[in-house]
Amino acid sequence: MNVRILLADDHEIVRQGVRALVESQTGWEICGEASTGREAVDLAERLKPDIVIMDIGMPELNGLDATRQIKRALPVTEVLIFTANETEEIVRHVFKAGARAYLLKAEAKQHLIQALEMLCKHRTYFSSKVSEMIFSGYMQGSAGVEDTALTPRERETVQLIAEGKSNKEIADIFGISVKTVETHRAAIMRKLRLDSFAALVRYAIRNGIIEA
Repeated sequence: MNVRILLADDHEIVRQGVRALVESQTGWEICGEASTGREAVDLAERLKPDIVIMDIGMPELNGLDATRQIKRALPVTEVLIFTANETEEIVRHVFKAGARAYLLKAEAKQHLIQALEMLCKHRTYFSSKVSEMIFSGYMQGSAGVEDTALTPRERETVQLIAEGKSNKEIADIFGISVKTVETHRAAIMRKLRLDSFAALVRYAIRNGIIEA
């Protein structure tokens, strides 16, 4: 069986390790590598892979929002979220974004191939450790993540602000004026009822937009 996989992670050493595991399987290939979320979306739309292995903590565009964009453009392409983050809130974000599998990086050697095999069949996959985490959250009556009603562009803007990008840098990325960025930034702060940069960063971490 031939399987084309796009690998998105901002750490080259992680990509090297995953590539070695994937290409040990007959007929499987890494058809492209991305080091930012935006690059992952662009490559996915161009290469149309069967599966995307996506880190959550991607610069410029986080893995969850990149996943949303990829699934909108390529509904048949499956996404495996590959992360060191193991909170129950993030798991909820992952499946809401359209990914079908969630794997902790520490479990890659034992579970990556099995997870990819399940995705080839368009079936869900998460390890027993993640299953226990979800069950624990359910038993504790977790209410899940905040429902903020942010638009996709607002989420992207939050990430760029939290990453320390200036209004000018954000304007250049989106191809808009600095004044428009300032307006969007103020509107986001009002919508989220935040009063400082530190509060926005905490919000971004809590909602899986950036990693701590």
